[in-house]
Amino acid sequence: MANDLRLQAKLAVLARKPRKCPVPVNEQGKYLKISQYYGENVYNYHLSKSLSLEDKDALKQVIDGKKTITKELASKVANSVLEWAITKGATHFCHWFQPLTGSTAEKHDAFLNFDNDRPIETLSASQLMQGEPDASSFPNGGSRATFEARGYTTWDLTSPIFIQESVNGKTLVIPTAFVSYHGDALDTKTPLLRSDLRINEVMTKFCNLVGMSDVNKVYTTCGAEQEYFLVDKAFFFNRQDLVMTGRTLFGSLTSRNQQLEDHYFGLIEDRVLAYMQEVEIELYKMGIPAKTRHNEVAPGQFELAPIFKDSNVAADNNQIVMTVLRTVALKHDFVCILHEKPFAGVNGSGKHLNWSMSTDTGVNLLEPGHNPHENFRFLAVVATVTEAVYRHQDIIRMGIAAHSNDHRLGANEAPPSIMSVFLGSTLTAILDSMIAGGKYVASSKTVLDLGARQLADLAKDNTDRNRTSPFAFTGNKFEFRACGSSASIGYPLSILNAAVIDVFEETNKILEAEINAGKKIDEALNTVILKWYGNAQKAVFNGDGYSEEWVKEAARRGLGNYRTTPEAIAAVFKDKNKTGVLEKTGVFRENEINTRANVMLERYIKCREIEFRTLRGMVLKQVLPVAVEYKGILAENVKKQKDAGAECSVETELLKHLATVTKDLYENTVILNSTLEELHHKGDEDHFAQKIAQDLMPLSVKIADLCNQVEEIVPDEMWPVPKYFDMLFIR
Repeated sequence: MANDLRLQAKLAVLARKPRKCPVPVNEQGKYLKISQYYGENVYNYHLSKSLSLEDKDALKQVIDGKKTITKELASKVANSVLEWAITKGATHFCHWFQPLTGSTAEKHDAFLNFDNDRPIETLSASQLMQGEPDASSFPNGGSRATFEARGYTTWDLTSPIFIQESVNGKTLVIPTAFVSYHGDALDTKTPLLRSDLRINEVMTKFCNLVGMSDVNKVYTTCGAEQEYFLVDKAFFFNRQDLVMTGRTLFGSLTSRNQQLEDHYFGLIEDRVLAYMQEVEIELYKMGIPAKTRHNEVAPGQFELAPIFKDSNVAADNNQIVMTVLRTVALKHDFVCILHEKPFAGVNGSGKHLNWSMSTDTGVNLLEPGHNPHENFRFLAVVATVTEAVYRHQDIIRMGIAAHSNDHRLGANEAPPSIMSVFLGSTLTAILDSMIAGGKYVASSKTVLDLGARQLADLAKDNTDRNRTSPFAFTGNKFEFRACGSSASIGYPLSILNAAVIDVFEETNKILEAEINAGKKIDEALNTVILKWYGNAQKAVFNGDGYSEEWVKEAARRGLGNYRTTPEAIAAVFKDKNKTGVLEKTGVFRENEINTRANVMLERYIKCREIEFRTLRGMVLKQVLPVAVEYKGILAENVKKQKDAGAECSVETELLKHLATVTKDLYENTVILNSTLEELHHKGDEDHFAQKIAQDLMPLSVKIADLCNQVEEIVPDEMWPVPKYFDMLFIR
């Protein structure tokens, strides 16, 4: 019986104990410090004994983009990598890439080879540098026919090679880009690498123009905070919707959930903490600097945050983080859910991208310094980035569009779908005073008096934080808060970089003209600040992004508000003026832009279809049978009591209410299914996606509400699937 399965799942969960994982120790059995084993599964060519100093210097120049790798050097590196991998216990290698599925892909090959009949281990230069997966089996947006199967993976020298451990062995993992036979990007990495190259060119020129003559390289940095849910696998695998779609398609909310705000930063339960500790050990070994762990807002929700790295490596690291979160969870009898909205009624999960730009001399270009009002270089960078977000708000919104993220944006748990910029009171006051032609007078540093001598004085920051803003300045970086928790960060990063490149190219022209005209550097920077901030003020908003007043005000300012993925796709990809920046800056090619439009639309439709068909199946096979069964019980009860002359108004009202709900549930489910089939026959994907967003999604929400009403009426022991109480509170 279904209710027996639910009871067995509860008993299994209640009997769980925290899992003890192997903690790194030395030969004497003493615990190692993190710094002693950090990166032990990452290949470091500096430590190679088989590479000469000349080889290492040449490889560094290749990694820095100053020269192309030769076949001879590639052979030496391949031998060095093989030697290191074998000593670590690896038996296979794989090219690890990021197709347009949002996840990663890999095909393992053994090092095993033969010298005549003698078995040997080999890794050739060509095996290291190039692979050939079947490109037709990955999303390509119609850019190639099924029979055009050839694709290439090519080694990304800027991202570290690492070892991936499993129960019965180890695999050497080589980060690669993935392109078609004609060299078009079929992944998220290639455009991000292109954007990194262009950022370096444009921003190095900017730095040199403003007097930073020692700067030879500029790169974007990113720290991706990762939110996730943990559900015991006994509950997870008893919910078909969680397994098929990553979210619950119905479920009655518990009376106490997150409204007491007691889970956020609360005590981490032993079983969850044991899981977090094992995740961190695995990440540290692979050179991923996990820094922060804590409970998040919703019950059963948690967060992991890393230390900053350059954006390309950060994007790779985040993909590894998501994989490790999932794989380690199963060892602890959990399932890690990365969907943006697995449970209706409580907060969903996001992924905040902390973005900045740094020089090879160690300067963060978004560091305001002690006197930001006098730091014209910093103010010019802020003004230019603000203009980039304002000018290209539509493509930036499109970059975080997904069926799953639609559930979060603007839902009082995530920023709205309006792309605005939060600068904070101090920075806004400085820039506003410059526009007004006045002089900003800095206030002295405020110290908070807490009224308790036992507590240290607190220096108050120049600005508060604004969790309702999609793009917020947070002290020395911008925090792009609108990204979805399950998404690859490579795509939104490459689009953000393209937007910034576009405006900084114009900034450099302004600076050159001003300096050539005899202006001092600060005067030239002041011209840039006045031009861009004066134009982009419409996008600056420091208030409550959740308020209805802001929605109306944003419309008056001319800011876009695309609430669903089909809206965002239609608004951007059908307007060459909007997508033109992606091609103009060299981050994407024209057919790659079309490919992504098609893939995003196709994925939206497929994922929603899976949800609708799963919902229909659960309604017909689980919810309605229980409703009908309980109706029978109530009807029999009413009949018996009437025959006995007893009062039965309560039972009668329950029966009437359940009968009405059951009828509505069945009829709406039939409408959902018939409408879906009808749309299938029309074949117009744009129309299909719009109808899903506008008609079928509201209908599915109505069906979910009817399911919830059934859940609240029938006895607890009859309900066939784990409830929100089970999944969110029993661990």
